[in-house]
Amino acid sequence: MFRYVLAWIPMLFIAVANGAFRQLTFAKVMSEPNAHQLSTLIGSVCIGVFIWFIVRKRPPSSSRQALLIGLVWVLLTVTFETVMGLVLQHRPMQDVLYEYNLFAGRVWPLFLVWLGVAPWTFFRLGRTQNAA
Repeated sequence: MFRYVLAWIPMLFIAVANGAFRQLTFAKVMSEPNAHQLSTLIGSVCIGVFIWFIVRKRPPSSSRQALLIGLVWVLLTVTFETVMGLVLQHRPMQDVLYEYNLFAGRVWPLFLVWLGVAPWTFFRLGRTQNAA
């Protein structure tokens, strides 16, 4: 399991690169909510490709472990985002929680769902392909 925790670290770099890409390109010509949504989609695809690679190279031992990996990655991500917002950016908790408001057009929770189920999804797809 430790190797999957370590595999979460490159996802931070992917996320930072995605954020930089957003700020340098389409955030200049789109509204903030739309840029955020597009960036979340791009980040989901990029991190999905990375997860696919990890699961293919080092498959979990079971569906249960794949779900546990996703849960751990979600917990690490939410913890990191919360600490970043509260401690490093000195944002109030209300602002941090706003990022989770689907009704306000914030799609971050959908990314977290994807992050949680992606290891299981790719594990199941890999087993289906191997069985065929």
